[in-house]
Formats: sequence, structure tokens, C-alpha cells
Amino acid sequence: MRFIAELLVGGIVLFGALLGALSAFGLIRLPDVYLRSHAATKSATLGVLFVLGGTFLYFLLFMDHLSIKLLLGIVFVFITGPVAGHLNGRAAYRSGVAMWKHSVQDDLGPALKKEQTQADQAN
Repeated sequence: MRFIAELLVGGIVLFGALLGALSAFGLIRLPDVYLRSHAATKSATLGVLFVLGGTFLYFLLFMDHLSIKLLLGIVFVFITGPVAGHLNGRAAYRSGVAMWKHSVQDDLGPALKKEQTQADQAN
């Protein structure tokens, strides 16, 4: 039983490390800031969650130690990672950073124009 638990914990940590590597690959290869932000946010956040989750399981199963600090770290990364990625993308869009020339959808553009026209009508 111990061997299976070791394999499970090792697999979880390894999967998290692979997701982190995939995130780094996405940061290098993707063409614009929005796609890079997406790659960094999704895979890096999930990778860190898997590594911290595997570490939590290791301490719980093999050291008989319930780590509240690791649980808080997992919750903190789970909440702040996607929010930070969203805000970075939104700030880049509002500051005029161009989208990739082959992008097919721009959901924020019409919403910002509508917001601007409502603000102009209010004034």
C-alpha cells in the first residue's frame, strides 16, 4: 500500500512539474501577450496546485502531519492566479496592446465601446 501511495504522490508532483514546463513553453512560443497570459495562468496555476497538492499528500500520508500552510498556499494560488492573469490581460487590452493578427474573436472591444457610449451619454 505504501508503494502505491508513493507512486501516486510522485505522479501528482511530476504532472505538476510537466504543467509548469508546458507553461514555460507557452510563454516562449505563443505570439501575443494575451495568449501568453492564458498559457501562464492556466498551466502554471494548475502545475503549482498539483505540486503543492502532492506535497500536502506526502506530508499527510508519510509524515502524519496536516500542513495548514500548504492548504493555505493551495487556496491562495487557486484564487489569485486566475484573477492576476485576467487583470494582466485586461490592463494590456486597455493600454492598447495589439492582438495577434490571426485572432478571430474580441469580446472585450464591443463591451468597452458600449461602456464608453453610456459614459458619454451620462455626461
